[in-house]
Amino acid sequence: MTCPRLETPRLLLVPMTVELVEAVLDGRRADTEAILGAKMPTAWPGRALVERAFLARLEAVRADPEHRLWGDRVAISREDPPRVIGSVVFHGGPDPKGVVEVAYGIEEESQRQGYGFEAVSVSVSWALTDPRVRAVRASTFTWHTASRRILEKLGFRVVDTDDEMLGEMLVYELSRR
Repeated sequence: MTCPRLETPRLLLVPMTVELVEAVLDGRRADTEAILGAKMPTAWPGRALVERAFLARLEAVRADPEHRLWGDRVAISREDPPRVIGSVVFHGGPDPKGVVEVAYGIEEESQRQGYGFEAVSVSVSWALTDPRVRAVRASTFTWHTASRRILEKLGFRVVDTDDEMLGEMLVYELSRR
């Protein structure tokens, strides 16, 4: 399934490419901005965030970008001038059981303005149009109220818990209707 650009009233969600991932991981800000046609936030993304978003090694992304970058998009504001406000990633295409895992982040200056809900909503809706996808999962800490609110507002339900070093994680799932 091709990863199309998605649009909302305030956002363009642009598919990630190997070229983009390489530019971000290499710290080539000017190249990243040129590829996206948008200004990167001063403090986003940090290297740690990028490495977490791309759990697979860069070699794995290069070897199978269609699977590894499945559904991954950068969220860009539609204002003038356009700016990167965050991303939505799926940690790869559907697994053998038809499950994908979504993760997302919104840069600090753009938080608490509904961008997270807007970006995740359209991305999850797109994912569920893929006939191979039975369900979308997401994990967040119990203390991460904003993330929990987004998932619950979208109809995700808690299906499991997991203990991490930083606290208890809730595993949410939204099944195809």
